[in-house]
Amino acid sequence: MAMAVVVRRLEPADRPAWSELWSGYLAFYETVLDAEVTERTWGRLLDPDEPMGALVAVVPAADEVVGLAHHVLHRSTWSPTSYCYLEDLFVAPAHRGAGVARALIEATADAGAAAGATKLYWQTHRTNERARRLYDHVAHHDGFLVYERDLA
Repeated sequence: MAMAVVVRRLEPADRPAWSELWSGYLAFYETVLDAEVTERTWGRLLDPDEPMGALVAVVPAADEVVGLAHHVLHRSTWSPTSYCYLEDLFVAPAHRGAGVARALIEATADAGAAAGATKLYWQTHRTNERARRLYDHVAHHDGFLVYERDLA
């Protein structure tokens, strides 16, 4: 059942709710980040000079932030335009399955298009079956695998 949510840009006053969702997102992926990385991320998300952006889903009746989406705009060697990478997407567990993630994806697509991007893409873990069911309805999987190599 779809829930009435409003998706809007992240605001400085959202810090407590964002921090709770961010912590939940990191826990979901069994990741621990240094506090300095979180602080830098928060600053970048609010900096208009950064190619990053953040949206939050809010339940208006309760004025409760229940989801987040972070994206990065970047140039591509395959296109004269930019692409929009949906880097982080998280919905509070109590609000999953109610259309919040879909609303965040659609709003991210709109934000990317408004910034001149011609493609929205993201990745998830292969075991994230619940999310993948949604993703299969709002996008297509092109068969590419992601490889990572730490450079530090």
